[in-house]
Amino acid sequence: MNSPIPTLSTPARIVLFSSPVCAGFPSPATDYAQHSINLNEYLISNANASFLFTVRGESMSGIGIYDGDTLIVDRSITPAHNNIVIAVVDEDYTVKRLYQRNNIVKLLAENPAFPPIELKDGQELRIWGVATFNLHNLLRV
Repeated sequence: MNSPIPTLSTPARIVLFSSPVCAGFPSPATDYAQHSINLNEYLISNANASFLFTVRGESMSGIGIYDGDTLIVDRSITPAHNNIVIAVVDEDYTVKRLYQRNNIVKLLAENPAFPPIELKDGQELRIWGVATFNLHNLLRV
């Protein structure tokens, strides 16, 4: 995984429609735009501690994180059991689900083809930050 990319400094505004879009049976759409939102405010709770990471690999595909996706990662959030985290294992960055129970800490993939990462003697683990959003390009095939 690549090093973090700094956050955007210019606010990105986009129109938010007041009518939700139905993912089941179609409903009449409303052509009324309620207001615009600042995507930085919507997606980032702590700009000074937030970074973007580009995902490489398929180990998290089971929860919809795919190769080429962009994760928003917040370093100010205290990592907790079951969070999706950016971890550093022996100086290598990885994205995994944090398992932290009964003095057992391991990193879990969300693809059965990838085994859990269980630390061996002498290995170093640092939790770099907690993933808060996944930006997935729906046009990318």
